[in-house]
Amino acid sequence: MPKKSNAESGKRPTIRDVAALAGVSVPTVSRVLAGNYPVAPATRAKVLRAMRELDYVVNAHARALAGATTKTVAFVVDDVTGPFYAYIARGVEQQAASEGRLCLLCTTHGDPERELAVVELMREQHAEAVIVVGGAWDDDKYNERMRYFASALDRSGSRLVLCGRPSLGEDVPATVVHYDNEGGAYAMTSHLLSAGHKVVAYLGTGIGHSTTDERIRGFRRAHADYGIEVDESLLIPGEFSKQSGYELTRELIAKRDDVTAVFSATDMIAAGVLKALREAGIDVPKDMSVVGFDDIPLASDLTPALTTVHVPHEELGREAVRLGLRREGTGVDQVVLGTHIVVRETVAPPRRRT
Repeated sequence: MPKKSNAESGKRPTIRDVAALAGVSVPTVSRVLAGNYPVAPATRAKVLRAMRELDYVVNAHARALAGATTKTVAFVVDDVTGPFYAYIARGVEQQAASEGRLCLLCTTHGDPERELAVVELMREQHAEAVIVVGGAWDDDKYNERMRYFASALDRSGSRLVLCGRPSLGEDVPATVVHYDNEGGAYAMTSHLLSAGHKVVAYLGTGIGHSTTDERIRGFRRAHADYGIEVDESLLIPGEFSKQSGYELTRELIAKRDDVTAVFSATDMIAAGVLKALREAGIDVPKDMSVVGFDDIPLASDLTPALTTVHVPHEELGREAVRLGLRREGTGVDQVVLGTHIVVRETVAPPRRRT
């Protein structure tokens, strides 16, 4: 009795079944699937027709073992529930879809070890581009391993894309899509200082984190240009959350009565700042000016509407995909998108609180 094929026995059809039905060799089917080797149009048509008849699905794992990419863009992010990351993610997903790629989302929950593990996994899965979003950690071991993965991805025909974080070095084959953190912070701090504020608290510093390091540099540079000394005790650590902004502000106003402005490291922190000031009976902006960073949609919905620094979130995501898939050569590609302040209702000249 003749042996049934996988397709006839109800099992998932294999590449051998496709080759048998099309009347071609297995290597010929492989060439059609890879799409990177010349195959006669008539032969290609027979293979594709056999695939349809058998309902053959390409084995992505086998393609990866063969060294082919998987038409996948990996998006590695701290926490997609945060608005900052969510809007970058939307840009990534939209551009990936327009490029005919699947977007795979991976979260790290702020753990650098998990981030490295995810990047390594995506390398093993042969993702075409691995887009890592958000600030990096100032740690030699972390940076050394990330540089290794950048080179390994490049050798395998993939690409590491650093989105919203600085380059790993001129000799590292990675694409950088960044935005002007320092310039945005400088412009916003200058806006406060030019309004007459001399004692400004900065809420949400993160030691060794590239995003906040760059914003603090802009904050310091503006103070230096205005000839005003930075009060180091007012560079206050905290998480990038509404709850953190709320708690930090309650502590701040209980200890200091000379602060006339608060620079929130993110708009989410600023939302917590406004809530704490409102509960304390401190009017914004008459008694206290408040600014943020990111210009997420929430910023314009707050009461009063928040003056903040605009970051082109979706453009960052789209550009990361475009450059990751269309890079030229093996050098470092770098794009820095501009930021600008959006003036709304939360800044006014200072007056002493009573």
